[in-house]
Amino acid sequence: MSMFLESPGRLYMIRIAFSSWRAWLGLALIVYLFAVLLLRSRRPSIPVWGVMAFAAFLVVITGLIGFDEIGGVIDMDVVLFLIGMFSIVGLAESSGLLNAISMWVVARCGRLTALVYTLSLLFGILAAFVVNDTVALMGPSIVYSISRAANIDPRPMFLLLAFSLTIGSVATPIGNPQNVLIAIDSGIEAPFITFMKRLFIPTVVNLILTAFLLMKIFKIRDRRIEVILLPQEAIRNRGDAILAGIGLLTSIAALVINDVFELYGLPHITHRGFIPFIVAAGLYILASSPRKMLAGVDWGTIVFFIAMFIAMEGIWRSGILNPILNILIAQKIDGFKGIVVITIASLLLSQLLSNVPFVKLFINYMKNIGYTNSNVDAWLALAMSSTIAGNLTILGAASNIIILEVLESRMGTTITFAEFFKIGSIVTIANTIIYLLFFII
Repeated sequence: MSMFLESPGRLYMIRIAFSSWRAWLGLALIVYLFAVLLLRSRRPSIPVWGVMAFAAFLVVITGLIGFDEIGGVIDMDVVLFLIGMFSIVGLAESSGLLNAISMWVVARCGRLTALVYTLSLLFGILAAFVVNDTVALMGPSIVYSISRAANIDPRPMFLLLAFSLTIGSVATPIGNPQNVLIAIDSGIEAPFITFMKRLFIPTVVNLILTAFLLMKIFKIRDRRIEVILLPQEAIRNRGDAILAGIGLLTSIAALVINDVFELYGLPHITHRGFIPFIVAAGLYILASSPRKMLAGVDWGTIVFFIAMFIAMEGIWRSGILNPILNILIAQKIDGFKGIVVITIASLLLSQLLSNVPFVKLFINYMKNIGYTNSNVDAWLALAMSSTIAGNLTILGAASNIIILEVLESRMGTTITFAEFFKIGSIVTIANTIIYLLFFII
């Protein structure tokens, strides 16, 4: 910040930026998004996709993006990826497959500490492969049932669920929406293999560490427990469960094989986001209820992404962001120092704008100042920090909001903003340190 204050050149850039009506409009859009998303914590009836859709409307209606340009700014790679994954995972959830997997794992725990560690790893690994928001929908009921059966305070278990979903989704490019954006838009080679190779081990370490911290904070002592769970009873439709399992395994295998082909210079699919959609397209007609399978797609998230591509492109074209981001990272910084700067910027700005819109804008900025697909660690640092930022506040990740909504609407309990931040700040700092240490190795 002192460098910024001492630089008349940067002050001049900001004066120039604010001399344009487009810049003022871009600033107004940022303020609108921040204010309404903050207000949403008090009025959760306002859908996030509605907020972003109105921002897209303003961008087009004010001329920041022309009507004929809309098709060019929407990334169909990402949109079709999400539709495909949501379709397959929705089938896995509605058939009971995900619940059955969870119960099967938990039923094998005989002691309380083993149960806590197992739940952290279970939810984290599920989030890495089936998108964290989906696990957030089914997780609260599992955690609540286990808490009652094992006679555990549900609060630390709900926090464990929220934190482990966020941490686990770091490990793969399909764990959360911002990772999908980075994997596709950064152009890094073989993203699935690259993410797993660099981020999977520190993610597992952080899942274990987070469980340990929560047990210490809430003074959870080890004891023998008897939790009776019957995984087979969770399966509601055996045929759909088999289809969903085949779909998930096929999608992941195809993504990995495609990455291997790319690494060895063999013919491969450039638009890898289309892979899950094509797999889902082959399953629709085989499902017991194809309409129900398609209805299982989180269409609000799809609308959010389409609107976000339009809104963020408009804000980018307004020119307001360059001088603002210039304060945090004025130029490309190589090595570990650059990773630290990107991490700090992501942790801070993800709280202001929410991680997915921030990542979309920051990808453009990083490319603008010279980052390319060869700067793999820089892109992975962005994925890690923008995701981990979700553990700092309850508003930092969509999965947190989903869990909170389930707690308040179905279970008559809640987690306060202050309680989440108090514990989340400890978890976020510890997680960030672990990830940064692995970047040094």
